[in-house]
Amino acid sequence: MSFMAIEQLMAVVSELFIFPVILAILGMFIYALFALGKFISQSIMRRNAGMAYYQQIKAGQLKINAGYQLHNYYVQNQTATDDELEVFALKHLETLRIVTRLSPMLGLIATMIPMGPALKSLADGNIQGISENLIIAFAAVIWGLMVSILTFWPASVKKRWFADEMINVRKIRNINETDKDESLKDAA
Repeated sequence: MSFMAIEQLMAVVSELFIFPVILAILGMFIYALFALGKFISQSIMRRNAGMAYYQQIKAGQLKINAGYQLHNYYVQNQTATDDELEVFALKHLETLRIVTRLSPMLGLIATMIPMGPALKSLADGNIQGISENLIIAFAAVIWGLMVSILTFWPASVKKRWFADEMINVRKIRNINETDKDESLKDAA
């Protein structure tokens, strides 16, 4: 098999990837809109329950609070270790983080695939072929970047929320351990 045949095979095969890549970008865009809506909803719930949540933290109480996922997980699993809580948080951030990183890559792939046919059209003097392929190329990268933008913000804020909730779980543990020690001293 000659080098030219390998190049031709790679070009043909790479053109087959455009459809699945564009479908993946579209799927990620739908997911990004869903994740953004879910994030806004959770943000509103946290704002509404925030005062009660922080009062419970100061008092060392364990109650379910809307919008506080890590805290609620701990309330339901009080024997969970810090490592288990961190895994819970990472699991809930994982899809957002993956979509944030993959969508620009897929946008770049979807940009590069039509560039070959566009350059071939340029060499053939086919202006319409150039414009059709460049439209696909630039639209794909814009969509990939939009997906990344829509998921980056919720992922970053949720990471901070989980870190804050982890600190508050530790505070509750310390308050409850101090109360246990004091009650043991009083009983003795």
